[in-house]
Amino acid sequence: MRHCIDSAGTVLRSLVVLAALVFAFSAKAESEGSLERIRPVIFVHGSSGSGAQFESQALRFVTNGYPQDFVRAFEYDSSAIATILPDVLERLDELVLEVKRDTGFEQVDLVGHSLGTFVSQLYLGSPARAANIAHYVNVDGRVADALPGGVPTLALFAGAAREVQGQIVGATNVTLPDQEHVEAVTSPEAFLEMFRFFTGREARTSRIRPSLRRSFPVSGRAVIFPENVGADGSLLLVFEVERRSGERKRSLFGRIALPEAIFTIDETGDFGPFRARRGEFYEFVLLREGARPHSFYFEPFLREDRLVRLNTSRPGEGLAVFADQSPDAVGLAISRQKEFRGDRGRRENDRLLLNGRNILNPVTAPSGFVGAPVAFFVFDAAADQTDHLDAIPDPFAGIPFINAVDVFLPAKSRRSIDIVTVPRGELREVRRLRVPARPSTEARISINLNDFEQ
Repeated sequence: MRHCIDSAGTVLRSLVVLAALVFAFSAKAESEGSLERIRPVIFVHGSSGSGAQFESQALRFVTNGYPQDFVRAFEYDSSAIATILPDVLERLDELVLEVKRDTGFEQVDLVGHSLGTFVSQLYLGSPARAANIAHYVNVDGRVADALPGGVPTLALFAGAAREVQGQIVGATNVTLPDQEHVEAVTSPEAFLEMFRFFTGREARTSRIRPSLRRSFPVSGRAVIFPENVGADGSLLLVFEVERRSGERKRSLFGRIALPEAIFTIDETGDFGPFRARRGEFYEFVLLREGARPHSFYFEPFLREDRLVRLNTSRPGEGLAVFADQSPDAVGLAISRQKEFRGDRGRRENDRLLLNGRNILNPVTAPSGFVGAPVAFFVFDAAADQTDHLDAIPDPFAGIPFINAVDVFLPAKSRRSIDIVTVPRGELREVRRLRVPARPSTEARISINLNDFEQ
């Protein structure tokens, strides 16, 4: 009897081993087959943009088999494009050649968004440059009466951004229904269209697959925005923080908060990588001479990420100077790479609650046009300790992609600020993070929210 059981166990183990080998061989074949169909991708952002607008798409491409270094971002000073265009095209040339050299491919795929379609189409206007590009994706930007540079083109348009959609003659023209201008480059629907166009097959998923590892590398750039030049001379400290308070985790008998990593930022702005732990929250602190410490908070990272962006400004420059400061109030800058909607009704509105107060309404978060807000400055205007959500503080009204709200968030009396996101159409999807209630006279605080739901 024992012999029969042992024999059965041996057969079962053999079948398990055989199945594992078959699975491994199939996975390897699928991976090799997919690698034959893909090329490196370079993203060119639009006005007031950066590589952050392709961060979630890069994670989706990697989830679907792209190597990490196959997805790159080209960044430039969009505010000065009229005077620096020749230099921008030359630098894009350099990046294309660098990617070709690093990966061994003769051609790359190119994605331009908004103003980035103007840059990309000018680049493709040179036959020598167009020869480097296998496919081009034109996202909610410039139209054309022929394929740019003769390169196969997918033109994506944001269905909610304008009443009449344009087209590129000869391209595959696709309107993304009810999507906003920035959303059209960051959405899962846009990813599925791009992946199909680049590879000729369907993506396995549009979700971002979390890493199976407990920790993984995270890196990016700390930049002066919107110039996208490195925050040269800054010191960057990365802290792991408590989920319930946003306070830095302490060690050495609970007395000292030690950084997980320290980086000196040079003219490139590059930092990292550091090892982020799955499910944990982090604070990135930029220290610069003559400036308040600038803290950045993110929702937990899901997997290896190379497109993290810390957008700051020089002391006395940028829109942050118009956000009133007070020793009694907290000031925040909140952003995500997807428009906030506050004028579509309960089921189609986003909700962004600060200490339980929803700051999105038809005045603060209008939708359906190019320039709808993806970011907010939150501060106590005139330091009157009163909320005014029925008007936009000066001079923020009419500034594309950015708005401001007058909300009093008390400092010191509360240990932390509670930030709750309820994405539109996802009433059951509630996400929360907390940050310390530091006075705006002592610290700048930026909150970077995910532009996707899992």
